[in-house]
Amino acid sequence: MSHYLVTGATGGSTSGAAAPNRLEINDFVKQEDQFSLYIQALQYIYSSKSQDDIDSFFQIGGIHGLPYVPWDGAGNKPVDTDAWEGYCTHGSVLFPTFHRPYVLLIEQAIQAAAVNIAATYIVDRARYQDAALNLRQPYWDWARNPVPPPEVISLDEVTIVNSSGEKISVPNPLRRYTFHPIDPSFPEPYQSWPTTLRHPLTDDANASDNVPELKATLRSAGPQLKTKTYNLLTRVHTWPAFSNHTPDDGGSTSNSLEGIHDSIHVDVGGNGQMSDPSVAGFDPIFFMHHAQVDRLLSLWSALNPRVWITDGPSGDGTWTIPPDTVVGKDTDLTPFWNTQSSYWISANVTDTSKMGYTYPEFNNLDMGNEAAVRSAIAAQVNKLYGGPFTKFAAAIQQPSSQVTADASAIGNVTSDASSHLSDSKVNPTPNRGIDDAPQVKLVSTVRNDEQKEFWEWTARVQIKKYEIGGSFKVLFFLGGVPSDPKGWATDPHFVGAFHGFVNSSAERCANCRRQQDVVLEGFVHLNEGIANISNLNSFDPIVVEPYLKENLHWRVQKVSGEVVNLDAATSLEVVVVATRLELPPGDIFPVPAETHHHHHITHGRPGGSRHSVTSSSS
Repeated sequence: MSHYLVTGATGGSTSGAAAPNRLEINDFVKQEDQFSLYIQALQYIYSSKSQDDIDSFFQIGGIHGLPYVPWDGAGNKPVDTDAWEGYCTHGSVLFPTFHRPYVLLIEQAIQAAAVNIAATYIVDRARYQDAALNLRQPYWDWARNPVPPPEVISLDEVTIVNSSGEKISVPNPLRRYTFHPIDPSFPEPYQSWPTTLRHPLTDDANASDNVPELKATLRSAGPQLKTKTYNLLTRVHTWPAFSNHTPDDGGSTSNSLEGIHDSIHVDVGGNGQMSDPSVAGFDPIFFMHHAQVDRLLSLWSALNPRVWITDGPSGDGTWTIPPDTVVGKDTDLTPFWNTQSSYWISANVTDTSKMGYTYPEFNNLDMGNEAAVRSAIAAQVNKLYGGPFTKFAAAIQQPSSQVTADASAIGNVTSDASSHLSDSKVNPTPNRGIDDAPQVKLVSTVRNDEQKEFWEWTARVQIKKYEIGGSFKVLFFLGGVPSDPKGWATDPHFVGAFHGFVNSSAERCANCRRQQDVVLEGFVHLNEGIANISNLNSFDPIVVEPYLKENLHWRVQKVSGEVVNLDAATSLEVVVVATRLELPPGDIFPVPAETHHHHHITHGRPGGSRHSVTSSSS
């Protein structure tokens, strides 16, 4: 049989780039020609194609999980009927690289439709044909823009320019996907829902989205997302720690790419499809999310140019990969055919320009100069996600005699991703905004004439993946925990959450039941919350430690809203970690100098540390 080769989009150009840029969704919606074609192309692969067509949205979305059928001959039956039967590689070193050709596939299908649509334009045909060649899958930078534009999450109709040059309103395909028909493999409640839903109000067939709750949840998650992303890009330097959510942070006290990715799935979906791996691929926001995940892979790779995939366990396995085996750079990324006889592998997805796309941060860079690229991308990361760290770094480059005075000059800066200073004066007035966060006066701690330091506080979470029975959150609070669980994720005392993105139909996966001991790991950053809520005037351990012992609380909640009794989450372990970070002379990012696990802060409480004595490492 002849296979559908995944080549990606072709043609087009972006000035200063080796291939056309993928654009951030807030910029993309302003590109009238590309946006008009994108909307029409999406609608075409949604409804003008049969759900049996190999390049229909349903077939491409179904690669991720249900309906658990082969795609384009990539394994006629599951290699292990007791294992996870989707193709996606979660909890594995293949997670980042598998999704690269996956997004490439949807990009290819969308552009093919757009090219045909552009040819029908009778007004400005050349312009729209050029736009079709430049069309790439947009990404949603949730670390900078946690709430997507209305065109993505709230508008039922959007305005586009049609082939006659007229501005018209059309149904918005980014809002939801309508099944035609609902696949019989779907379990409840998905079997009852004719469309994809985000934060559905009920499980009934006539359920609708709760858009205000969705927006509020994402807005509340914004500061944590920014900090998690900054730490991922600046502190994680090994592939196992970077790639997936199994325990191995490489000493970074930072989340993995997959771990941050999990939080978006859970927060976007609520109890809808996006929060369940078996059906998440059908939500139109899925590929926008994964284009961002892919962009972070590109940024991280530029900062760690000699690090790429290393061998690791396959976890639950997939349709074609047995569980509990070793996978690596030469493992087939099924079902994505690269030639008529071979699949894409991780070893040949390192250069996105050869796959037909780039990201704006790389424009006008000499990609052959690793050091120059790393320096340029590091500056971009500090600019996008570093918050006040960039102002602090600029101040401390001056002679030590000027540091304290100049700290006052830059003093009123926001307390987000990097305001972890050990002698910070904190304004206790709560403020939940991202750009209007509480004011923190930066006063550096000087260990010598050149080296400066600050403290970062995190809560490390470990929990067995399948214990809760589906996707869930571990939510953290400073001070009181609200009595109404419905408001937990948006309450002023909420400081962040750990998210488990878990198949809700694990009973269909005997291997999932066998692997009850598989553990997830992640980190919730506490400095933002301490600055927002406490009356402390320092992040020094002597001040923060007793405050957290008295005021740090956590709860477990399923995506349905059901509260899980902490005594029932027997595998949960929360450990508070304090990391002293330093900025060595000439470095652009902070580096860990020593780490202390303050076990006694949580020891003795349900879900707390199993140890009672503080341990240290350096």
